[in-house]
Amino acid sequence: MKTITLKTPSMEGRIHIGADVIEMRLPTLRAGQKNFVVTDSNVYALYSAWFEKYFSNAEIFVLPAGEEYKNFTSLQSILIKMTGAGMHRTSRVFAVGGGVVGDIAGLAASLFMRGVSCVQIPTTLLAQVDSSVGGKTAVDLCGVKNVVGAFYQPCEVLVSPDFLKTLPAREIKCGLGEIVKYAALNAEIFDKLESNIDKLADLDFLASLTELCIRHKAQVVEGDEKENGERKSLNVGHTTGHAIELESGLSHGEGVLYGMRIETKIAIAQGVCNRKYGESLLALIDKALAVAPQSMPDFSQIGQAAEKARADKKNADDGKIRMAVAQDKGAWTSLALPFEEYKNCLIEYAK
Repeated sequence: MKTITLKTPSMEGRIHIGADVIEMRLPTLRAGQKNFVVTDSNVYALYSAWFEKYFSNAEIFVLPAGEEYKNFTSLQSILIKMTGAGMHRTSRVFAVGGGVVGDIAGLAASLFMRGVSCVQIPTTLLAQVDSSVGGKTAVDLCGVKNVVGAFYQPCEVLVSPDFLKTLPAREIKCGLGEIVKYAALNAEIFDKLESNIDKLADLDFLASLTELCIRHKAQVVEGDEKENGERKSLNVGHTTGHAIELESGLSHGEGVLYGMRIETKIAIAQGVCNRKYGESLLALIDKALAVAPQSMPDFSQIGQAAEKARADKKNADDGKIRMAVAQDKGAWTSLALPFEEYKNCLIEYAK
């Protein structure tokens, strides 16, 4: 088991990584207080015996699987269930699942009695390398992703590669969206992916990158917990990616891959991304998109996705669309375009 400590002004948490983390940490974390578990229907069906073993005396809330259930109605149902279960300030919430579960359970923990401790147990590749770490919690509202939320750090994150064994190939591809994002920010991760480009569906190889991704994110979050500066880098591919995700129904990770593909092309055309490096990054993105191949989304109406980008949280009041884009190996920059120019770029570079 490897442990990474993440210190922020709000709290100090620990991220434990390894096949033995559940046995080593979970019995201690669940002892001595009321426990409340949030999971989704897919995870609960796959791991019913696991839940019986570790949480037989806990209240378990099973959320229907899917981004569409990351909303106020579900959040209210969780909080009502927590209240009925007699939870109090010394109670603990366990988020067992992917990004949707982690986001909504973390937000519920931040709100209940103004904050109870939360443990993230990510079961997807995307959640393990990214969303379970850093304390971003949220629900979607009015078709805008993560527009209502809070920064609320988990006390611990338990990252076990064993959960990855049950993931379908498309979930692996979803996780690659965030891994390739880290490659766009971290030279070591980029080099490892590029030199192992034929292993992008190999679970052992991908699990070996987990610690590198987490260490990169932990370092960024420690210096900028509330996303006022360097943490904005973690949004590479996400402005356009979120818009595509909402418009097309793709998973988050798939949306990020397409978002990075388009935004990297824009950055090259705008002269802010080194062309040779940008082309190498595009080759890596295309290889990731080829995992669990499917028909390319219909981008004939990509202008509608541009409208979704208007509501992105990274925008300011000047009407420009803001993107974090790769600049060179291990370097990023911010790029802002007037809306009409951004829309025209989407139409041109989505091809």
